[in-house]
Amino acid sequence: MKFYAFDAYGTLFDVHSAVRRHAERLGPDAARLSEIWRNKQLEYTWIRTMSGTYVDFWTCTEQALDFAFAAVPSANKAVRDDLMDAYMELDCYDEVASVLKNLRESGAKTSILSNGTDTMLDAAIVSAGLDGLFDAVLSVDKLGQYKTVGATYQLVCNAFSCLPEDVSFQSSNRWDIAGATRFGFRTIWVNRTGQPDEYPDMAPAKIVSDLSALTE
Repeated sequence: MKFYAFDAYGTLFDVHSAVRRHAERLGPDAARLSEIWRNKQLEYTWIRTMSGTYVDFWTCTEQALDFAFAAVPSANKAVRDDLMDAYMELDCYDEVASVLKNLRESGAKTSILSNGTDTMLDAAIVSAGLDGLFDAVLSVDKLGQYKTVGATYQLVCNAFSCLPEDVSFQSSNRWDIAGATRFGFRTIWVNRTGQPDEYPDMAPAKIVSDLSALTE
C-alpha cells in the first residue's frame, strides 16, 4: 500500500496515559474515571453528529471529564485542569515512531485522520516526538461531523488524490474500523487489549495487536 492513514486517540496515542500520570492524586478509582471519561467522550461525538449539534472534540473531552468526575465522586476533582492539560500531551505507544519512520523510508505516505482538533493533534504530535513523520494531519473539525460519517474518511482521499481502496486505515477502535471498511478503505484493527470482535458484516482486512505488524 502507498497510503497509510492512522486514527490518533487509542491508536497512536494512549488515551489513558493522562489519568495514569495523575493516578496517585486522583485516588483508588482513577482507572474507573479514565474508562468513563473515554467512553463518554466517544458517545458525545456520536450524539453530536446524529443530532446535528456539533461541538469540537476538545469540548467533548472536557464535558466527558466533568461527567466522569460526577460519576466517580471519590476522585479528587482538584486534578481536573491537570488532566485536561495532560490530554494535550498524551504518551504515544512504544512502536509508533519506528513504524512511521519505516513506512516513510519505504516510500509510503502517512497521515492522521482524527476527531481531534488541529490544536490537539499538533500538541500531541510534538510532545510525542512524532513531528515530521506525517504527510498530512487531517481533523474532522472542518466538517463539523465526527467519524463514522463517510465524509470524514473522504478527507484522506482528498488529501492524496487517491481512491479508498488505495488506503490502509489503522485504528484501535472497532467502530472506526467498521465505518472505514464500509467507506472502502483496507482496514487494520489494532486490537491492543484483546477485545472480542463485533460488526462481522464490516470486518477488517487484518487484526493485529500493535502497529509493528505493518512493517514486519
